[in-house]
Amino acid sequence: MPNYHGLFVILSSLLPCIIFLIVFISIDGFIKGVIIQNHLPNSLILLGQEEVDFSVSILRNNIHNLQSILSLEILSTDSANSLYNYYFFYRAGFLTLIICITTFLAYLAGKKLNVRFDARRNVEKILKFIFFVFSIVAVLTTFGIILSLIFETVRFFSQVSFSEFLFGIHWSPQTAIREGQVGSSGSFGAIPIFTGTLLITAISMLIAVPLGLYSAIYLSQYARPKVRNYFKPILEILAGIPTVVYGFFAALSVGPFIRSTGESLGLTVSTESALAAGLVMGIMIIPYVSSLSDDVMTAVPESLRDGSLALGATKSETIRKVIFPAALPGIVGAILLAISRAIGETMIVVMAAGLAANLTANPLSAVTTVTVQIVTLLVGDQEFDSPKTLAAFALGLVLFFITLVLNILAMVTVRKYRERYE
Repeated sequence: MPNYHGLFVILSSLLPCIIFLIVFISIDGFIKGVIIQNHLPNSLILLGQEEVDFSVSILRNNIHNLQSILSLEILSTDSANSLYNYYFFYRAGFLTLIICITTFLAYLAGKKLNVRFDARRNVEKILKFIFFVFSIVAVLTTFGIILSLIFETVRFFSQVSFSEFLFGIHWSPQTAIREGQVGSSGSFGAIPIFTGTLLITAISMLIAVPLGLYSAIYLSQYARPKVRNYFKPILEILAGIPTVVYGFFAALSVGPFIRSTGESLGLTVSTESALAAGLVMGIMIIPYVSSLSDDVMTAVPESLRDGSLALGATKSETIRKVIFPAALPGIVGAILLAISRAIGETMIVVMAAGLAANLTANPLSAVTTVTVQIVTLLVGDQEFDSPKTLAAFALGLVLFFITLVLNILAMVTVRKYRERYE
């Protein structure tokens, strides 16, 4: 099998070189620093470690170009030339080493090839190892994110009371970041933020779930193939529109329309409201429910449909009592994906609902969400010893926990109903 023989040689020679390249990238910055420090003049070293670190960081970013090194006027011409040559030979030497190793490994792999060599089984072993490594990287990345959130959240709760954060009703995280800076002591009651997040998510799901499911039912069960081929791509275009465009639409069209309509009915409506953000967000996430639910219902075996219709059930009864329950796990997954998308949306909320952390269940009032506050806290002047900045990590951890609970509930629901069809 010549294809497997060639694939075996390629994988056997390239994989070790990729590992060497990853190692090189990880230590390249350190080696750059060592080379630069060996070329710094003594007069600069005597000024102190801060000046040395500053010079090393500037030279590290400009070491690839001799003219850039000379323009910094940190090193003399001879030192700059020497530094550039050292770095050039270091990179050229490493590239030569990689080429030599690749050639040698390709030679060794080629020598193994013969009529009795089981190349396919060896290729499968290599691919299995690659998949295992990528799986480990994905899992470790997840653990890294969780540990970083937990570590920073613990630091936050060492400065702010846990009960104040989870049960407080006032959110005003403005604090003095640096010594001597004017700022208030800050209030970190997150109930208004969680309330705003749930309110906007609930409004969006009230729009997206019915429209998405009914669209999926029509496209998968009632629409003719020609109609389906036109309508489904048009519906999925909604998922490709940038969220900032939805934000403009909500701020310039939907928000003013809701306000003028409410005022004509004698209601007090804020210029930026949860209703405007929720409506537009619901329209945005319709394809997440519709497209996935459509695919799941289309995948239900024809034998179930035919059996139901043969027993005298109507088409609508077949959809309600056979197809929908059989496709329930996929539909729940689609709804969960839509909820996650709604919870994680930022731009629409900023432009249509505002930044005010109001504790209210009134959809006509301005509210804010967890993701908007995370962005607000991590933009601008930052100091990661301040409760203001660390509050973003606490919000992220709570949001992660809520999402985890939703997924567990969905898994329990899916398992309960799936047992009927096993």
